[in-house]
Amino acid sequence: MRAPHGIAVGLFLLVWLSCIWFGSWPFNPNNSTRLFAAISLVEQGDATIDEFHPMTIDKAQFGGHYYTDKTPGMTLMAMPAVWVADLLTGDRADNHPPDFGDARFEAFVKLRLRLAVATTVAVLIGFAAVLLFDLATGITGNVKAGLVAALAYALATPAWGWSTTLFGHAPVGALLLIATWAVWRGTSGPRELGRWRYPLMLGGALGWAIVVELPAALPGFAIGVWAIWRTRDMSWSGRLKLAGLAAAAGLVALVPMVIYNEIAFGVPFKVGYQGVVGFEGMEQGLFGLTYPHIEVLAQIIAGPERGLIYVAPILLLAPFGLSRLIRKPETRDLGWLALAITIIVLLYNSSYYYWDGGHSTGPRHSVPALGFLVLGLASLWQASGRIGRRWFAGLMALSMFINLAIAAAEIAAPHGFSFPVYDPVMTHFLTLRITTLPSDWWGWQRAFGLGLYLALALPLLWFLIRAAALSDAPAEGNPTTVA
Repeated sequence: MRAPHGIAVGLFLLVWLSCIWFGSWPFNPNNSTRLFAAISLVEQGDATIDEFHPMTIDKAQFGGHYYTDKTPGMTLMAMPAVWVADLLTGDRADNHPPDFGDARFEAFVKLRLRLAVATTVAVLIGFAAVLLFDLATGITGNVKAGLVAALAYALATPAWGWSTTLFGHAPVGALLLIATWAVWRGTSGPRELGRWRYPLMLGGALGWAIVVELPAALPGFAIGVWAIWRTRDMSWSGRLKLAGLAAAAGLVALVPMVIYNEIAFGVPFKVGYQGVVGFEGMEQGLFGLTYPHIEVLAQIIAGPERGLIYVAPILLLAPFGLSRLIRKPETRDLGWLALAITIIVLLYNSSYYYWDGGHSTGPRHSVPALGFLVLGLASLWQASGRIGRRWFAGLMALSMFINLAIAAAEIAAPHGFSFPVYDPVMTHFLTLRITTLPSDWWGWQRAFGLGLYLALALPLLWFLIRAAALSDAPAEGNPTTVA
């Protein structure tokens, strides 16, 4: 069964709108280091950030020059936005002193950040939500169940807030979902097996995820193993053809990183973290990675400062949903994949010296797992009775409200708050210390900016829920069937 196209389009618009409407501080070091590198590449033809380096703590130093310490995926994705903004405004960075106190420079950076998010991250998250909708609808035969999983991922977890930034966590999660859908759809029937577009999507998505963040190789490996399992009944020649297409697409996706390294460092293979400045913890293990710490894992899941269940209460149901996927023979392999990726991401996060992510609302390094955690919610929703679905809807509504507040008020909660979901997130949101598109660019009061978003988003959400319910309703005299 395929997700209805009309609902998919509406879902994409709702998610995209939600991601572009709110925005994070443009001088957040993780945002600015990537954007400064993009500005330098566009305007100067090199990757150094020498003139900007006092404005970010996230940087690397090689041979007397400063660079972003991140892998270049988000920087490369931001370059078209920088180029377009420069072209349309006739403005350049060297027209402004690189100074936190300069309002014109802040506006210069903010415009390019918001344009980059709107044309890259928001598009990726919207596309991933649509494919998750199709996947969850397909495995349940229920459109509303599929919509529940997609909305939970995009608007009821911190994937929403992190999609308003140039951080790599949300894009990696989206790319992993895209790769998973490609494998599932490409092996869902005889008509799909052997089609070239699915292995190309798989390889391209996983390759680019690595360009955005190198640790994406770990969950990406699990998806690759799952793809081998899903094609086990094909002939060896057919499997080799698909594997070759996926590998070729992955290698092509990696080429921009090689070109960036040549421009920046003069060598094809180099990691910015090799020259990281000011983070001694990165010297432990492999760039700060040692081994999983149980006490840290507990903090990631349920700690009041960073715990997933506080920023997304709907995740309390995730273990039951994944368990249901694993118990059903037709979805067992998908359930094991979702569980494996969740475990890989959480263990990686708990192994990292800076596991808390510095200034962060929730554990930002665990964001790539969120789409897989919520996948089982579709099956759980389908199996729930009327009372169960009311509780389900209540948790969804609470989670969506919390993540609206996070996206609007504070995605990067500072240290020093014992329960950041309440303070600073809710205290800022309820007193309208928020960021919205109209208040940033049109001079509107923040309350009106939030009100306009709700006036656009709530009717669209109602349309999606209503359309999904009508899609699941059996035609008169004909029971609903699953293709």
